[in-house]
Amino acid sequence: MKLYQNRQAPNPRRARMFMSEKGVDFDAIEIVELDLSAGDNISAEHKHRNPMGGVPVLELDDGTYLSESMAISRYYEALHPEPPLMGVGALEQATIEMWNRRMELNFFMPVGMAFRHTSGHFSDREAVCPEWGEITLKGARKMFSFLNNHLANNEYIAGESFSVADITALCTVDFARVIKLRIDDEQPHLRRWYDTVSARPSAGA
Repeated sequence: MKLYQNRQAPNPRRARMFMSEKGVDFDAIEIVELDLSAGDNISAEHKHRNPMGGVPVLELDDGTYLSESMAISRYYEALHPEPPLMGVGALEQATIEMWNRRMELNFFMPVGMAFRHTSGHFSDREAVCPEWGEITLKGARKMFSFLNNHLANNEYIAGESFSVADITALCTVDFARVIKLRIDDEQPHLRRWYDTVSARPSAGA
């Protein structure tokens, strides 16, 4: 089994963190580092694994390729139901899915777009719109305040249990450093959550 990734990129970290929570033995997986700046992920070789050119990609022992961090996470959730990170029962599963989607669409993606469009890091392969970068940066900044308010009454993102939504949010908060966004002193509830989730062994996977 192989995991194609870039260690600094947030999506591979989401997959690694989920896998770690499921007790996956990383010593049994070959980790293949791709240089995204050099375009390793858009090579013909990698597009054979994932035609979208993204990371992570998990290559199974039978040669099957799974790409997208959430697809890989769902694979391991099915293989190892305990601990449940995507919920148990219809309501809990739907609630966690709801919050994870909120984190993806309203937080993870704006941070990513702000980075790509304000820095022009991938301008050699995509059109860059600085104005869009500034708009998404403002949206990402608002989410820090939103989450602080939300976590005043919730232990974790989707309620009282750690879930995949916390993994998405943590990886986003950490990656937001590239656009100079940090938890500030006026966000104590977000800080409390961040310190708690960051202390989990999987956060360093």
